[in-house]
Amino acid sequence: MKYTFLALIGTLCVLHSYALRLEPIKFGDFSNWVSRDVVESKLIGGKTKTIYEIAPARKIPGNNKAYVNEGGSPWATSNVYAKVAGVVKGSGTVSPAEINGNKVAKMEAKMEEVKVLGLVNMDVMVPGTIFLGRIYEPITSPKGPYAKMEMGVPYTKRPVALVYDYKVDMPATDTRVRSTGFSPKKTLQGRDNAEVYVLLQKRWEDKDGNIYAKRVGTGRERYAKSIPWTKGHQLPIHYGDITKQSWYKPWMGLIDGDRAYYAKNSKGKMVPIHEIGWADADEIPTHVMVMASSTCGEAYVGTEGLTLYIDNVAFGF
Repeated sequence: MKYTFLALIGTLCVLHSYALRLEPIKFGDFSNWVSRDVVESKLIGGKTKTIYEIAPARKIPGNNKAYVNEGGSPWATSNVYAKVAGVVKGSGTVSPAEINGNKVAKMEAKMEEVKVLGLVNMDVMVPGTIFLGRIYEPITSPKGPYAKMEMGVPYTKRPVALVYDYKVDMPATDTRVRSTGFSPKKTLQGRDNAEVYVLLQKRWEDKDGNIYAKRVGTGRERYAKSIPWTKGHQLPIHYGDITKQSWYKPWMGLIDGDRAYYAKNSKGKMVPIHEIGWADADEIPTHVMVMASSTCGEAYVGTEGLTLYIDNVAFGF
């Protein structure tokens, strides 16, 4: 009788996990990609590099213009057109890939090299990342990377989970590399993780244009090992203050200070989002941030070759 009861409970849990009503995020099936060419400076070889964006499919020739989200796509990537010290370079760590006949998003940590004898010798660690928001190009310096990323989009619903298919390829190493391009490479101990998160916020702006937020909902997972292709994974969203929960980890906490993300205020200026507290559990959000990345650490830190694949991203209710 005991085992019959446990089997029934297990069956009900499985049925419940598949009973969510899904609200797909626009272009979150990653079937459509813009390919754009960046013509790199002759100083570094003058090659044409093709990089990708998540938007209605089209080809953009090598005109070295700043990319702006097309076709109503809410997605931005770590792929950028950079112009540092007058040197033009394209950086591409996100691309379409195919798994089981399906087009998916592939995010890979790579070392981008810019070498010009006697002039420039830079190595920059660039993880592959996709997120809801926008990048402002061209990137003119590796300093203050978050200030170039507008994080999050308006959103007022209260989903119970972020649902997606995913896979992780984890190199067999327990070290990471920090390389900004302006300081020597440094090897750091500890295994990097791939990461996916969904953060719901209630934001407001003061008269001086500063943006503040309270955390309404939190869903955050890190992956420290290789994981085979997994369909319909559910990342639960927990509402209100989660710091007293047994499963709470410090990296699930509020984000501010030098780790703060940025958004554009009503004056058109990019400013930090000061996350100053936890909202009540029944609060209605104003914005949502969704990110998937082949790293979980600080900017310009990663493990070369660590790769995250993701597909069919949706909110679950």
